[in-house]
Formats: sequence, C-alpha cells, structure tokens
Amino acid sequence: MSKEKSKGLALHWKILIGMALGIVWAFISIYKGFNEFTNDWIAPFGTIFIRALKFIAIPLVMFSIIVGISSLHDIKKLGRVGAKTLGVYLITTVLAVSIGLIFVNIARPGDAISEEQKIHNRIEYELWVKSLDGAVEFKDDIRLSEDPKYAAIVEKISGEEVVVDENVAKVQSAADANKDAGPLSALVDMVPENIVLSLGNPKLMLQVIVFSIFFGICLLFITTEKSAPVIKVFDGINEVFLKMVDVVMKGAPFFVFALMAAKLSSMANSIDELLDLLASLGQYSLVVIVGLLFLIFMYPLLVSMLVKKIKYAEFWRKISPAQLTAFSTSSSAATLPVTMECVEDGVGVKKEISSFVLPIGATVNMDGTSLYQAVAVIFLAQLHGIDLALGEQLIIVMTATLASIGSAAVPSAGLVMLMMVLISVGLNPAWIAIIIPVDRILDMCRTVVNVTGDASVTTIIAASENELKTES
Repeated sequence: MSKEKSKGLALHWKILIGMALGIVWAFISIYKGFNEFTNDWIAPFGTIFIRALKFIAIPLVMFSIIVGISSLHDIKKLGRVGAKTLGVYLITTVLAVSIGLIFVNIARPGDAISEEQKIHNRIEYELWVKSLDGAVEFKDDIRLSEDPKYAAIVEKISGEEVVVDENVAKVQSAADANKDAGPLSALVDMVPENIVLSLGNPKLMLQVIVFSIFFGICLLFITTEKSAPVIKVFDGINEVFLKMVDVVMKGAPFFVFALMAAKLSSMANSIDELLDLLASLGQYSLVVIVGLLFLIFMYPLLVSMLVKKIKYAEFWRKISPAQLTAFSTSSSAATLPVTMECVEDGVGVKKEISSFVLPIGATVNMDGTSLYQAVAVIFLAQLHGIDLALGEQLIIVMTATLASIGSAAVPSAGLVMLMMVLISVGLNPAWIAIIIPVDRILDMCRTVVNVTGDASVTTIIAASENELKTES
C-alpha cells in the first residue's frame, strides 16, 4: 500500500512523540507557572482537533452506512451481518464486565485503606441508607451505626454539612433523567424527530445510525435506475469526508501534543499536587488499567487466532493511529473517522462491512467502559465495608451491559452509566465523587479499549463474510 511505503516516520510514532512532548510541556508549565499561557495559547488547538474529528464523524457515519448497505444488495446478507455485529459486541461486553469483576475481587483495592477509615465509611453508608426511609435495603446484617462505641463517629458524621460536588450534581441530573424513563424509552430514543438536529448532536449518534440503516435499506427496494444516482452522489460525498480525515490527521502529532499539555497542566497547580493526584487511588487505578491492558492485548490475539491471514503484531501496527487518537481525545465518536481509515486502508476490511459495523460499535460497544464500571462499583463497595453477593454482581454485569448500549460515545459518558449501575445495586450514586479525580486519565485508557474492540470485531466479521482484502 502506498501509505505503508511512504518515506519518513510512521504516523503512530509521530503521535507518540507529540504525546510525550505534551507530557513534558505539562510538567514544565506547572513548574514554571505557565498554566495560563498553556490554557490560552496551546489548549485551543486540542479543542480544534476534537471538533474537526467530530464534525467529520457524524456525516461520515451517515454516508458510510448508506453506501455500505446499498452496496450489499442482498437483504439476507445485511440481516446476517447485523445479527453477527450485535451478537459479537454483546459477547465482548459481557466478557469485559466479567473480567473486571474477576480482577477487582482478586486484587480488592478497596481494602487498602485503614480500618478506622473503613469504619467511618461504613457508618456513613448506613446513615445514608437510613435517610432514605426504606427506599434502599442494607447490603448485610452489620450495623456499626447502632453500636454504642461508635456513637462519637455517628454524631460527627450526622453533624457534618453535606457538600454537593458540582461535577457529581451534573452527572446525577443526567442519571436521574435515565432512571425516570419508561421501559421502552431506549427504543423511542433511537428514532429521530428531526435528522438535521440529530446530525448536530454527538449524543444522538444512535439516531443517525437508525436513520442511515433505514435509508440504505429503502435504497435497495427501489429500482437501480433511480437508486444508482443517489448512491453515486453519497459515495462521492463519503470520499470527501474520508479525505478530510487524511488532511486533519497530518496535523495529529501537534494536536495531540496540545491535548496532552492542556489536560495535564489543568489538573494541578504544582508538581507535588500533580504527582499526588496521579498517585491517589493508585491501587484502584492500577486494577482498572491492568484489566484494560488485558483486553487491549486480548483483542488482537483473537483476531490473529480467528483470521489466520493477519498476524498479531501486524494488526497492532495498523490500528495504532486509531488507538493513539482515542487516548488523546477520550472519544470513540471523534476517533471513528480514524478507526475507519485504519481498518479499511490498513487492515483491509472492505468498506461495505466497516461502514456498517464500526459506527454501531462506536455507539453500543463500550467494553473498556463496562470493565471500568465493574471495577469501580466493587471498589466503592469495598471502600465502605460492603461485600456484594454473587447475585448483586450478576446485576452489575447485566446493568453495565445494557447501560453501555445507550451510552454516548463522548468523554466521561461512563460516569452517568456508573451512577445507574450504583443505583441498580442499592449503593450511593454520589460516591462517584471519590473516583472523579482520576476519571479523566482512566477515560483515556478505556476509550483505547473501546476502539480496539470495534476494530477487532469489524475485522473478525469481515473475515467471516469473506470481505477482507488480502495484500498481493
């Protein structure tokens, strides 16, 4: 391929260099007091990069799906590919949640705190349950708050003023909206009222996908004489958006530098504060990252096992630009144009498969986010002296899997999902405040898993349909 043979440093190496320089700049910025300069003169370029990818992503999804479906011609094949796509994505999500539960139950990061702090947390939990007047039941028979020797702690906690974290309040509002929705609300939300408005909102990506699938299927039912001009126009528009991705990605190393410099320098006012922040919740973060790394290395292994013509290292190399873009943007939707380019031009998946499977994956396949939720819920329970039973952990598997389907492919959407999972097992949703300080870093890591999973599943499905191009 021409891109592989081009001279100079490969794009993924350039992006890695940009990322490393961004981290170095952040430490210099914090140490020398350049944070205001970084925020005013460097951060905007990172914002421009994400915006550019996002405004490309949604129309690219629409035109790619329509062109991809119209090129299938066979409705039976479309149904088969759709069933495979949803089935494999569902399996990988359940697998991710299960791996997260295994890791966190073995490592038990919540037990790292002192016994005194755990008692304090447990009593705080019990007082919260009592305040709800039976709306939530206790997780076990322990009642430390009723033990006379802890009366002083109970009195202290009861007298403390409740401070509502602004970030928690925002997430709580979004979670409440989802909680109060009816049983078929997810189905209703899939159908757009106005496709133009849906195209302007990344959170409504699922509506764009539904419209595009419907449009593409209807093209198959009209005469070729009338459908051919429409398909030709859409195919041309699709190629223009793909070229936009090429152009934007030429500046990716600089944009990634700006993103990393801005993110890290905005997290702290001193080097010690930044190091403390990165070290806080260390064991919890380590468990999440180890679990995510397990998935990142497992997916290419599955591809190399199921698709004999693709080697492990080769697959890694070809999707690495998408992984690095995912890490820097923390958004599956913003990364989607890059993922499509990597899978089509690099791996060799034919457009009719990638244009259908990848957009669905960016919306419903949140394996990294699902694993993170499983670890976070059990960690927060352990932190408060609560051992969730097997039945409650199975509820976490089901809730995290279902919640991931409707999650927006945008940064920190996982926090809203996490609140819903906490509520489903009767734990305090406000506990997300404990993990918010490290959420941004973990969000970057889990987005890499989401994108890697999308690319892997797309490759496996393409191979099963004999839609994988081989290099001569």
